[in-house]
Amino acid sequence: RWLMGQAAGVAVDAQDHVWVLQRPRTLTEEPRSLCCVPAPPVLEFDPTGNLLQAWGGPGQGYDWPAVEHGIFVDYQGHVWIGGNGERDHQLLKLTRDGKLVLQIGRAGMTGGDGDTAHLGRPANVAVDPATNEVFVADGYKNHRVIVFDAQTGAYKRHWGADGRPPGDASVKSFGNPVHCVRFSRDGLLYVCDRSNNRIQVFKRDGTFVKEFVVAPATRGNGSVWDVDVSHDAPQTWLYTADGENNHVWTLLRESGRVLAKFGRNGRQAGQFLSVHNLAVDSRGHIYTTEVGSGKRVQKFLFKGTVPAEE
Repeated sequence: RWLMGQAAGVAVDAQDHVWVLQRPRTLTEEPRSLCCVPAPPVLEFDPTGNLLQAWGGPGQGYDWPAVEHGIFVDYQGHVWIGGNGERDHQLLKLTRDGKLVLQIGRAGMTGGDGDTAHLGRPANVAVDPATNEVFVADGYKNHRVIVFDAQTGAYKRHWGADGRPPGDASVKSFGNPVHCVRFSRDGLLYVCDRSNNRIQVFKRDGTFVKEFVVAPATRGNGSVWDVDVSHDAPQTWLYTADGENNHVWTLLRESGRVLAKFGRNGRQAGQFLSVHNLAVDSRGHIYTTEVGSGKRVQKFLFKGTVPAEE
């Protein structure tokens, strides 16, 4: 009897379980029949699509986001959740069954790009197993990547576009939002600068490496909504979710050259309505989520690449 609202986030854990973060409060009509009621925000599925557990929502001792946004499962199995509501300036770290481990920041408390104690509507996170640090795409209000100790929540460092301080007039600033962060196995961090149609690449200390521009003529909400890395040994490809054009793009990770794309605007299988996040499992399957009126998760199997249209 559960019904899914906007499917904001998706993550794949070390067991290839698929974690979906959805927005129950986007289902606004009261139930009028035996079907349906909103599902809980967090849903865990096995690789064949069987629902294993569901949990989440407001409770005592933590600030659950008003608008669920990003989900990440770290190398220790902890689940990280962020939100992008007007007062969602916090990040939650939880156990696999939804018990609070750590909260960074507080709802309603934010101090801008220079504030090292609070966040600004954080979009998503990635945890670096090499350092046990959590890297935050911060976010819908701020214009930075900020790093904390993943165990204690202690502040470590932050930076803006090109590795410069946020707001540095000598470089093109991150737009709103800074929408994703993702590590490759060689320690490079890929950051989604959504409204500027670009991926910026950094070392874990914030040193700027390079940037890739995707669909540069895109206006509106921008073309780079989420990024994940292929799981072949050299991690050859990047996959990017583009919710403005409703494509998933395949790029060469080394050069950023576009190889292929799939998807188009629509409600049929293989089409998208506001594709928002994506995640890749160990076998190369790609999972996508859709917000707006999309409200679904789709699964795609990698079959190879073809040249993208110019």
